[in-house]
Amino acid sequence: MRNPEFKEKMLEYSQWRAKLTQSIEMYHQWRNRYGMNDSHSTNTILNILTVLESDRITLAFVAEFSRGKTELINALFFAETGVRLLPSSPGRTTMSPTELFYDAKGGSYIRLLAIETRLEDISLAEFKKMPERWTQLTLDCNSPAQMQEAFKELIATKKVDRELADKLGLWNEREAAAQGIVNPDTVEIPCWRHALISFPHPLLKEGLTIIDTPGLNALGTEPELTLNMLPSAQAIVFVLAADTGVTKSDMDMWMTHISHLHGKKTQGLAVVMNKIDAMWDDLAGVNNYESSIKSQVAASAHILKINENTIFPVSAKQALLAKVKSDAALLKKSRLAPLEDYLANDIIKQKRNILMGTVIRDIGFLVNESSTITGTSLSLATHQLEEFKKIDFQNQDLMGKLMDETKGKQELYMANIENFQASRKVFIVQANRLIASFSAERVDAVINASKREIAKSLTTYGMKQNIRKLFDSLRDLLDQAIEVTNDTRNLVKAMHKRFKDEYGFKEIEPTLFSIKPYQIELETIFDQGEAFRSSARITMTEQSIVINKLYSTLIANARHVLKRAHEDAIAWCHGVLVPLMCQIKDHKKQIESRLLMLKKISSSKGSNAENIAALEAELKPLKRQRDELAIMIKAMQLDSYTADNS
Repeated sequence: MRNPEFKEKMLEYSQWRAKLTQSIEMYHQWRNRYGMNDSHSTNTILNILTVLESDRITLAFVAEFSRGKTELINALFFAETGVRLLPSSPGRTTMSPTELFYDAKGGSYIRLLAIETRLEDISLAEFKKMPERWTQLTLDCNSPAQMQEAFKELIATKKVDRELADKLGLWNEREAAAQGIVNPDTVEIPCWRHALISFPHPLLKEGLTIIDTPGLNALGTEPELTLNMLPSAQAIVFVLAADTGVTKSDMDMWMTHISHLHGKKTQGLAVVMNKIDAMWDDLAGVNNYESSIKSQVAASAHILKINENTIFPVSAKQALLAKVKSDAALLKKSRLAPLEDYLANDIIKQKRNILMGTVIRDIGFLVNESSTITGTSLSLATHQLEEFKKIDFQNQDLMGKLMDETKGKQELYMANIENFQASRKVFIVQANRLIASFSAERVDAVINASKREIAKSLTTYGMKQNIRKLFDSLRDLLDQAIEVTNDTRNLVKAMHKRFKDEYGFKEIEPTLFSIKPYQIELETIFDQGEAFRSSARITMTEQSIVINKLYSTLIANARHVLKRAHEDAIAWCHGVLVPLMCQIKDHKKQIESRLLMLKKISSSKGSNAENIAALEAELKPLKRQRDELAIMIKAMQLDSYTADNS
């Protein structure tokens, strides 16, 4: 891409992520140092560190055949190689979905998954964990020509019996007849189902992943691409051709695979109107050329029902040529710069906000709790110091009275601790009921029963009815958990309120578990599956392999939602009382510290000034603890989120 800018933005993002990771690691060490860690908080912090370590910015390029999508990828990212790195010449179309990234452990390679694996009941995600099932080619990153030659495998095809092509979901009799092909003995199909490419390109090393998807036929026969890979991308780049506008197949692809993703807050969208060089006409003049582009952009925006400012007219072919030849005038004429700016600024900024939101969601509460407890401890110690400054330590009667009052508070505290333990036992019973509501065993029982019914279905309609029943049953599991969830939430709130009212604990609003997000996710999965199933291509073909893979993907996604709900419920139950227990522990320590201090002062033969100096020395570790935390909060950029407890 006007590569320096994008590289700089990616480098900035990578450095920001590294600093964030370092500050979270320091925070973890801080919790250990001051005895605040427990198994729940440790797991929470380690999980977010894993998320940061595996974080990538993923851009998915989607287009029908011959829209110049691969040429656009070459122009945006790989022009500095001086060659057309990915095969994109006329008639040389990428046949298999391709992921480009950098695998530091695996090195430089192309891994190719045989097209015949479609016949197996194994998902792409599972295949990615089986490197032995892929054909691997080594890449020589010092030789663009060798890489260029190796990448030709992406367009490899072979001829197979029509019966096998039909089983693989790659033969459509009606479409073939429309092209004048009737009853052929053999059919040309892609050699490969999926490609993984790893090499140490600077952008890929910084965490960029590029997904290059073939045309509508490939998307229409691989439900995982539509239902899993595209939704997980940070941005989708949908490529049209300026000389054709929005065709019927473009519209099918848009409606089936992209439009439902449009508007997601976690995902960017750019519609690229490629091949504007086809509209260059020196005789017509610049004004007519500009008018033609504006007219095509407006028409496309109207058809797709999107804003015109999300459409970027470009010439990828001329942009690649301009970069290879260092032709600034041609690069400007190609109009690639606005698209580069959008990807370099808006998408990376959006990704940063998403990652920061994840950090706040997962450990913001822990940091806020640490800040509250640390600030409260320092505040109480400071208040105690100010109180002691007004006391005549030589007055034994007064000292005795203070000790009696403190012992009374200690006895009252111990009595209330018994009440807390009793409530905690009730909570544990409730928590176990909540966790059991959608345990793996219950979910598996529902799914396995439904799978047997789906397998018996002879029609797509019958399969749809059974998949609907499955989702209804899974939703019922969640519905059954609502009552016990509400009871558990109310108990947690009551426990927090009691200690706030009786001991003046600074309120730390407990996080409350909710079933609703998982219910919404289940409905979304089903609706997206139905949109895919009812698309023109699938309805027309009724290919059993595609329908089977669609429902396998839907079931896997539903299982994942319920599994996450189960894991989140366990984590919530284990962690929701931790902040309160920390405050209780800290309160106990404060009472014991006060008693110890009173005893020490009472038996001391030093002067009042010496006793005060000793008390002031006790504040130093607390101030250091608070100041260290403040530095880490600033480093994590959580200042605005965390309450000021200084």
